[in-house]
Amino acid sequence: MKFSKLWAVALFTGATFYAMPAVNAQTRAGASTEDPKRATVTRKAPVKAVRATKSDDKAVAARSSQTRAVLAKDVRGVTIDPDAVARHQINPAHITGSVSDDGMDENEAAAPVRALIAKSRRTMRGSAAAAAVRAEIAKMTPQTKAVIARPRGLARATPSGPVTPGAAGPGGIATPPKPKLDLNAFGEAFHAAIKDNVAGYALRIGKNGQTIYTLQWNWAQTPNDASLGWNPGRRMHIASVSKLITAMAMVDLLQAKNISYDAKIINYLPTHWQKGPNIDDITFRQLLTHRSGFSTGGSSSNYLFMKSQVAIGVSPSANGSYDYENMNFGLCRILLAVINGNISKNAMFPALINNVMWDVITTQAYMQYVEDKVFAPAGVSGPDLDKPNNPARAYPWPVSGGGWNSGNLRSMTGGAAWHMSINELLAVMHTYRRTNKIVPMSKSQAALDASFGIDRITTTSAGKLYGKNGLWRDGAQRTEQSDVLFMPDGMDIAVFTNSPIGPNGASLRNLVRDLYIANIVGP
Repeated sequence: MKFSKLWAVALFTGATFYAMPAVNAQTRAGASTEDPKRATVTRKAPVKAVRATKSDDKAVAARSSQTRAVLAKDVRGVTIDPDAVARHQINPAHITGSVSDDGMDENEAAAPVRALIAKSRRTMRGSAAAAAVRAEIAKMTPQTKAVIARPRGLARATPSGPVTPGAAGPGGIATPPKPKLDLNAFGEAFHAAIKDNVAGYALRIGKNGQTIYTLQWNWAQTPNDASLGWNPGRRMHIASVSKLITAMAMVDLLQAKNISYDAKIINYLPTHWQKGPNIDDITFRQLLTHRSGFSTGGSSSNYLFMKSQVAIGVSPSANGSYDYENMNFGLCRILLAVINGNISKNAMFPALINNVMWDVITTQAYMQYVEDKVFAPAGVSGPDLDKPNNPARAYPWPVSGGGWNSGNLRSMTGGAAWHMSINELLAVMHTYRRTNKIVPMSKSQAALDASFGIDRITTTSAGKLYGKNGLWRDGAQRTEQSDVLFMPDGMDIAVFTNSPIGPNGASLRNLVRDLYIANIVGP
């Protein structure tokens, strides 16, 4: 057989070049039980170029013998399409100008949230207005009755009647009742506060993996677009809540490889990257808690940006200090691919495509690992780094014009980029914390207590709240927001909204937290 006829699809093993069907060398279902296999390269028959372009040069480099040799020696378990490599942009234009949240660095004014809560209380004290809110909630489907009722007409929950004491403990002393969330009061207060101040929203509360409360309101895409309503299955870019997903993957991987959270990341960074001052001091724990010392002053975390920041290094005084940076979690997907054996840290491709190949391979490796080790155990399939069909679109406030689809966000992988629904997100959260299917529950609880992938731990009379929020907006203030809380009593909550909240951009995470605290009932 002539060499030219091997051009369709090939698998390179050592120095041998085998023709084979156009299939992935490794199915994702088998990834959890087998060592990563060698890279598969999908090829198309060469065509005679009319005029050479940079993309043509990249495609030629992606098919070169040098690239094939590196793939055979140093890359396993991912599928590489040379044409996709040629088209790949490390920092695509549609990302430019987009801004993410700033974690706990964000200066969140308290006044807008206080104003919304005050509005909610006034609304729920008025008999006609309160009845209208309850009627709106009653029309939302699916709607599950909350376990705890509350006195009618009150926005702030109070005990709804005599509390049945618990079983008697040692010495015949009854166990005191435990404070807990009044679901109806919380839901009504949230809806009254937010309904006239957003394009739309969806909220769902789960308990032990089952839905116990759902709200969904107004437009995911307005009539200017596709007239799509909100529901818990509607996907949206979850922005920085992606960091929580990345943290789950890293906790699983480091445990599987018996690597300490306090191990130094420098041992797993690409060899060809220059390492600036104090990079050798940074640990996995510091990346996962934004205490690495990186301080870029922006939202960027594309491959070349991270490479340049590592070359610059960090200040010794900054190492260990909190500074919310997307690149802390962007670096995690590079490290994950190296640790998992998808790419050798010594891999070097032709100079024209070396950065692109590293970007493509590490992103694909990260995505596959999350799908196999985080989503699959939760029974979730479908979340993607690319834009989904019929997603929620982002709008400014007041709503005007067409909505924004933030699109393919692969360049932000690790710190952002996942498009998910509330149903999918809560399934993953429940599986991570309350089952042993992703990691042992003791490991996930320890990771939450260490603040891996979350922003804030709030202690309440009902127990601790572990929270993570996400925000992504363009220059026209078209905004997509998400907020999640691991709550006491086996409960978790997720909220999505697709605009700023009111004219002053109230904080979604502070609104959810403060209304939770305001609606705790107990003795």
